[in-house]
This record gives sequence, C-alpha cells and structure tokens, in this order.
Amino acid sequence: MAEAFLKHYGGERFEVESAGLSPGNLNPIVVKAMKEEGIDISANRTKRVSDFVESGERFDYVVTVCDQASAQECPYFPGVTERLHWSFEDPSSFKGTHQEKLSKTRDVRDQIKTKVKEFIRILS
Repeated sequence: MAEAFLKHYGGERFEVESAGLSPGNLNPIVVKAMKEEGIDISANRTKRVSDFVESGERFDYVVTVCDQASAQECPYFPGVTERLHWSFEDPSSFKGTHQEKLSKTRDVRDQIKTKVKEFIRILS
C-alpha cells in the first residue's frame, strides 16, 4: 500500500520499489481496499527484499512498514542514506469475517496514506 500511495501522490518525483520478507500473493482484501481509493494494485508483482539487498542496488530512503512485533526481522540495506520505520499492522494477520478484515485493512490503508502524504510534504 505504501508503494502504491507514494507512486500515486509522489508521481515522477520518486522511484519506488516494494518488497517483502516472504512475498507471496497479493492479499485480495488489500487489493479491494486500495481500489476503493482509486488505485488498482491487482497486477502488481510481489518481490523479495533479499533480491534488492543482493543486487547491491542503492536507495536514498528505505521505509520499513512491518509491525513493531516483526521489526527485528526488517532487513538491513547497506549504503542507505536514511532508514525510516513505520509500524503498521499486517492485514494478512487479521482475523474475523471478511467484513471485519476489510474494515481493519481500511484503517491501516488510511494510516499509511496519511504517513505517505506527510513524508512527501516533508521532502517537498
């Protein structure tokens, strides 16, 4: 979600990549929540963090969005100018009915959107 919002609101000002520790399939509830914002991520491909680390690619900023409980697993990126950690709950961990999971995902989506907009404002 952070990648999609940064691309959406930041436009050409940012080169954005997103990856996970153990990428799998896109969460359909996240896809639905983002579509409600007018952002279609359904064709996005999941990527591995280790691929970026191993490639030696350099980043000015690395923003980790894993929740506080998983923060120790967040990867180290050599050569990073600045590392930021934004703690958000992981929608894939949500329990309950489809509607309950969607509601919680919307909350996280809105928190991420606010944080991304703040990040863009600070850098502008």
